[in-house]
Amino acid sequence: MKAHPLADLRVVDASTLFAGPMAAMHLGDMGAEVIKVEHPRKPDPSRGHGVAKDGVNLWWKTLGRNKATVTADLSRPGGREVFLALARRSDVVIENFRPGTLERWGLGYDVLSAANPRLVLARVTGFGQTGPYRGRPGFGTLAEAMSGFASLTGEPDGPPTLPPFGLADGVASLACAYAVMVALHARERTGRGQQIDLAIIEPILAMLGPQITRWDQLRTVQARTGNRSSNNAPRNTYRTADDRWVAVSTSAQSVAERVVRLVGHPELAEQPWFAAGASRAEHADELDAVVGSWIRRRTRDEVVAAFEAADAAVAPIYDAHDIVEDPQFRALGTIHEIDDPDLGPMTMQGPLFRLSDADAVIAHTGRPHGADTAAVLRDLGFSDERIAALRAGGDI
Repeated sequence: MKAHPLADLRVVDASTLFAGPMAAMHLGDMGAEVIKVEHPRKPDPSRGHGVAKDGVNLWWKTLGRNKATVTADLSRPGGREVFLALARRSDVVIENFRPGTLERWGLGYDVLSAANPRLVLARVTGFGQTGPYRGRPGFGTLAEAMSGFASLTGEPDGPPTLPPFGLADGVASLACAYAVMVALHARERTGRGQQIDLAIIEPILAMLGPQITRWDQLRTVQARTGNRSSNNAPRNTYRTADDRWVAVSTSAQSVAERVVRLVGHPELAEQPWFAAGASRAEHADELDAVVGSWIRRRTRDEVVAAFEAADAAVAPIYDAHDIVEDPQFRALGTIHEIDDPDLGPMTMQGPLFRLSDADAVIAHTGRPHGADTAAVLRDLGFSDERIAALRAGGDI
C-alpha cells in the first residue's frame, strides 16, 4: 500500500457547519489524524442536518469521516486544559467561533502559540476577523448573496437564486485546506506556525470571474442569463425526446462550429457574428432554436453518441442515481463504499483527486458524539481519574 501523504499531521477540528469541518475532512482524506472537538452538550449541528435513515443522520457520516470525536467545553477550565493539551501535540487547529471568542476563553493564538510555536490556527468565519461585520453571524447563504453569486444566478426575469446546497461553504473548505498547506509549507522555512483569517465571503467571490474588474473598468454589472452565457453560444440545457436533459458548451470556437454542422446548419458558421463567442451569444435565440430542435427529436443516448462522434462538447444532466451508475465515475473510483457500524455498507463521494505515489483513505464514517474522548485524552497523558473528574464536572 502507498503511504498516506499527510499521515504525519495532527489536525484539531473545533469548527461546525460546514466550511471548517469540510476542510478538516479533506485533510483527513489525505491521511491526517483529525480530532473533532465538540461541546459536551451541544454537538456540531451538522449531526442533525438533512436526511436520516432509521434515525441516523447521513450527512454526518460523510462530513465526520476519518475523525476521532472528543467533547470539551472550551469555556470551562477543564475544557481549556484539554484544548491546550491537544494544541501542544497538534499541527493545525481549525475553528469557526465568532471573532474574540477564543480570546475570551483564554485560548487566543497568543496562548496557543506559546504552548506550541509551530501551531497553525485556521480561523474560518463568515466575515473575517476584522471589519464592521466581524461580529455578525455568518453562513454560506450570506456569502452566496454578498459575493454576487445569487445576483448572477437564475433566469433574467426571475429572482436572484441561491444554490440548494452549501456552495460557499464547500468553496471555502477548499480554500481553507489550501491555506493550511501554505502555512505548513511556510513553517518548513521559518519553524513557526501562524494564523489564517478566512472569511467565507471571499473564496466564492474569487470564483466568479472578473466581475469586480468589469465594474472598475466599464461600470457595468453582469446580468442573470439563466443557463445561457454572455460569453458564448450555444450554451444551454436542452430537453431530449425521452424527456431527459443535456448540457451543451461551446467555449471553444472549433467546438461551436462542430455543433452547428452536427445539427444540420453549417451555414451559421459562415456568418460574421459566429467568429467570436460574445457575438455568438448575441444570437443565442437563433442558435438555441436550431440546437434545441435537433436535440428534442433524439433520445439522450443518441444525442450524447452523436456529439461524441462529432467531437463536440455535451454532457447528460445527472442526478445521484445516474452518477453512481456512470462508467467514468466508476473508472475514476469517485464513489467509495464503506462499512458503517450503524447502517452497514454505504456509498459516498471520495477524496477530491488521486496521487500517483500516495493513497487517500476513508478509514471510517462519522463516529458518535464524543466516542473517542477517553482514548484521545489517555493518549495526551490524562489519567483515568482525571478523565472521570472532568466528565463529572461537565468539562468533557
